[in-house]
Amino acid sequence: MSALLARRPTPDAPGPGPMPEAVLRALDITVGRRVSSLLAGDFRSHGLGTGTELAQVREYVPGDDVRRIDWNVTARTLVPHVREFVAERVLTTWLVLDASASMLFGTADRRKYDVAEGVALAAGHVATRHGNALGVYLFDGERERLMRPAQGRAGLLALLLALRLQPPAGGAAASLGRALQRVDRLAGRGRLVLIVSDFRGPRDWERPLLQVAARHDVLAVEIRDPREQELPDVGELWLMDPETGRRLRVDTGSRRLRERFAAAAAAERAEVAAAIARAGARHIVLSTSGDWLRPFAAGLLEKGYVR
Repeated sequence: MSALLARRPTPDAPGPGPMPEAVLRALDITVGRRVSSLLAGDFRSHGLGTGTELAQVREYVPGDDVRRIDWNVTARTLVPHVREFVAERVLTTWLVLDASASMLFGTADRRKYDVAEGVALAAGHVATRHGNALGVYLFDGERERLMRPAQGRAGLLALLLALRLQPPAGGAAASLGRALQRVDRLAGRGRLVLIVSDFRGPRDWERPLLQVAARHDVLAVEIRDPREQELPDVGELWLMDPETGRRLRVDTGSRRLRERFAAAAAAERAEVAAAIARAGARHIVLSTSGDWLRPFAAGLLEKGYVR
């Protein structure tokens, strides 16, 4: 199915590259274990767990989550009571995919968006297994495409259609913060939220990320290009911010300039990493240079997606 809907690679848009079936199977195992830990009712419960549908109210016992105390019943009976909910048996994953102008940049094997597209396809392949559901929010500076959660094959098809119908576009700066706010309103509670972005541009996403991470399990996948971190010595260059159009002429022959650029770039990325960590989200960094799929799988292992 993916082969029928995927865009054909071109020199300007080479795509994510090979995605070996063996690595995807390993990814299934890696994420599958994490998913099992999130599904309170999947193979581990006879009906009670985390969810949105109220099942019963019972007396509080030591060890219960105090956030589930029903204060109305407690006030009437003078005995602490907690709410029990019908367990969720389907995990819903929300994919937030950045298709803004800065994602078109790439000086190595592919563009940042090509890596992001590959991550989306790999994650979608795993997230829709066993009838689990996938929702997609794809955005750039001018458009947005929302695919509400659908289970199994329908969810994967929705992702493939979104990637096919909305390739990245230039234009105005995109707002990751606005995207996170909308997904937070739609997602309910206890979902898996996968954010794929270069986290460049305005930092309007910091507070919304805190809010999303307080209600969901969040994985932030950051895509970088080597030339964003270090300048080569190629003489005078005109540099342009693809989202604002601002242009700047620099002399890359200056060693001092290159060192200052590398230091500033490293400090800026460290600030992004710190903001993601403060929100309580997991963070994986991928590059446009070389293989991205195996580092993605290794990052899932390192960040605790194997229990």
